[in-house]
Amino acid sequence: MALHCYLGHGASGTAASMTPFVDGLRARGIEATAIDLPKRKAEEAIPAFHRVVPRDTDVVVGGHSYGGRVASLAAAEPDAPYSALVLFSYPLHPPGSPDRTAARISHWPSITCPVLLLSGESDPFARLEFLRRAVPTLGGPAELVTYPKVGHGLLPVLDDALDRVAAFLATIDRRGA
Repeated sequence: MALHCYLGHGASGTAASMTPFVDGLRARGIEATAIDLPKRKAEEAIPAFHRVVPRDTDVVVGGHSYGGRVASLAAAEPDAPYSALVLFSYPLHPPGSPDRTAARISHWPSITCPVLLLSGESDPFARLEFLRRAVPTLGGPAELVTYPKVGHGLLPVLDDALDRVAAFLATIDRRGA
């Protein structure tokens, strides 16, 4: 089974801002497409997500920050068929408001596909101790990779992050074959 990865952008980005991720995955033999999402609440972007992302078992969804949150909401829907979810810098809470974490992860127990989370340990949108406590609430198998001295943007460690995504997706691809 050949997987196709659809990635959404961060709140201040566009599909074009995901070019380094898409190009990097393609260089690793993974078909990848960046998608544009409307800039509004993540829950309100779900219809736009579904217009461009096929609901199929050979589809991997994910994205950076806001785009990952939208993908996670889609992956939590009943009967979501996606093979995996890849979250780059998941926005666990607004900066300075870790008390809002519960609202951002309330859907996580409904996500049953394998999940890979990649996050900077200095990310103001995901305090590390909160992130480590949240990951076990995911409904399926999950792996968390963190990067010391990295904030919300993963470009400084993008090669390593994409190598990890490729290895993660290789295990998914073999499982589905």
